[in-house]
Amino acid sequence: MKIKLPHAGLLLSAAAPAGAADPALGDLPVWKLQDLYPSATSTAFVADMEKAGKAAIAFEEKWKGTLTEAAAKTGAEGIGAALKEYEALDDIIGRLGSFAGLTYFSDTTNPTNGKLYGDVQTKITEFSGHLLFFALELNRIDDAVLDVCMANDPAAGHYRPWLLDLRKDKPYQLDDRLEQLFLEKSMTSAAAFNRLFDETMAELRYDIDGEKVPLEVALNKLQEKDPEVRRKAAMALAETFKANIRTFTLITNTLAKDKEIADRWRGFEDIADSRHLANRVEREVVDALAAAVREAYPRLSHRYYRMKAKWLGMEQMNFWDRNAPLPETSSAIISWPEAKDTVLSAYSNFAPEMADIARRFFDEQWIDAPVRAGKAPGAFAHPTVPSAHPYVLVNYMGKPRDVMTLAHELGHGVHQVLAGAQGALMCQTPLTLAETASVFGEMLTFRALLQKTTDTRERKAMLAQKVEDMINTVVRQIAFYEFERKLHTARKAGELTADDIGELWLSVQSESLGPAISISEGYETYWAYIPHFIHSPFYVYAYAFGDCLVNSLYAVYQKAEKGFQEKYFELLRAGGTKHHSELLKPFGLDATDPSFWSQGLSMIEGLIDELEALDRG
Repeated sequence: MKIKLPHAGLLLSAAAPAGAADPALGDLPVWKLQDLYPSATSTAFVADMEKAGKAAIAFEEKWKGTLTEAAAKTGAEGIGAALKEYEALDDIIGRLGSFAGLTYFSDTTNPTNGKLYGDVQTKITEFSGHLLFFALELNRIDDAVLDVCMANDPAAGHYRPWLLDLRKDKPYQLDDRLEQLFLEKSMTSAAAFNRLFDETMAELRYDIDGEKVPLEVALNKLQEKDPEVRRKAAMALAETFKANIRTFTLITNTLAKDKEIADRWRGFEDIADSRHLANRVEREVVDALAAAVREAYPRLSHRYYRMKAKWLGMEQMNFWDRNAPLPETSSAIISWPEAKDTVLSAYSNFAPEMADIARRFFDEQWIDAPVRAGKAPGAFAHPTVPSAHPYVLVNYMGKPRDVMTLAHELGHGVHQVLAGAQGALMCQTPLTLAETASVFGEMLTFRALLQKTTDTRERKAMLAQKVEDMINTVVRQIAFYEFERKLHTARKAGELTADDIGELWLSVQSESLGPAISISEGYETYWAYIPHFIHSPFYVYAYAFGDCLVNSLYAVYQKAEKGFQEKYFELLRAGGTKHHSELLKPFGLDATDPSFWSQGLSMIEGLIDELEALDRG
């Protein structure tokens, strides 16, 4: 049991400095964290902290050393009763952690928020120390004994998916004292360096024509029409990353070594096996995905960027031109009300229930949209706990890509609401499948907008942006995955210098982007700002998995006469109770089939074909 924090999104959203939001955006909502607790000093928060601490100690005293015996019992003395108590504790602790985490991400530069976050993490680690025995001891029960227990005790049988899923961790468990040490030391190892990265990033400013701006604003300028604005932003990013590269290099080296130590002690063979286990996906499936995407680089990213260079009147684009808008792209601001209506309308056309759930995020202040100094960059949806509700963070500035980011995160939010019915232990979806609803939400929104567009130039701009988003989600994320593989492999041989890491970064970027993009001086430091490398090693392939899966799923939807929506909602409601093979079977899809990934990638290729046809026309 650990603090549940959100993962950053793809850093595709745009942002503006606090206080400088365009009035054309309309009123941007700020989330209402009071649904979790009125404040960190409120009676409810203080009481739950005390309650969680006492309950964790009482749980340990009651159940430690008794679970094998309890497996033969039912009722209040059976394992089912223990699981109910454990789940209730998980919900309280998750609520406390969510409140502290979301408060911190609202403004990471606020010392009070930082102290709250650190103190709550420490307390949760302490609580978790008393609960650590539970999963370890459950996994020591003989399989046959546990099977009989689940058959005879309805309360235990309810948790069958969770108990069977837990068994997958069994080969990598250590003895109790080592697990306790790993847990307690995490506060001063990985967690500490994660926080150092977050706070360093939040404080950095990028000098563009004498104006010092935060990361989101600098990244946003890479999407400006003026090439000189893009160049200056790119150089400001490069200079600031370079000035702080020793810190980022130290953080990266330390966390890679920390992971290597943990993997070695636990017995993981491959550097990404611990992530595959957490994602409940087989290594062979991920290897097939990565190989299929790499093989498709020439047909996807290389081909598209050649076209884009021609559209921009260049023989070869600079790296800062990669996300430049096309000449056909409208520069009009999309207001927040318009973005809301666009997403909800697209969701409603698919299924009114989907729109009804998403509408609650707007109506009940579950979204934080404006940029503030110190606010977390990018975008995320955080599920909190089933007894509460999810929250969404975006940095909204009215660009079409921001609307897609909103659709993406609300897809997560809808999924989290539906899966919440499974309870605190079984609602959490592996990352690979967690990206399904978000990417599907994007696809629905894109298709709805495209269907309404009759102007050829607008259609070309929309298709191009969608292709770029898909390349960013699939090609770029697999390139990130390959970079991480190279980095973690090289780190085993010794500490890496900033130049070493930069060379690895440039090699995978050059391979994935292709000859139409010039990888010039300055880009060698751009690995430094990617939060996934720090917070969640090897997380990134989940985006490509989700995108290819959704492309295949959407193709099934287009052909289906009826019944698709019902099957889709069943997939979302399942939470973490089913393996991907079981969830995809009703749609006739199989992620272990090599052709599955080719089918997903062919949709991107089809959009590029359509762009070429429009270009010729």
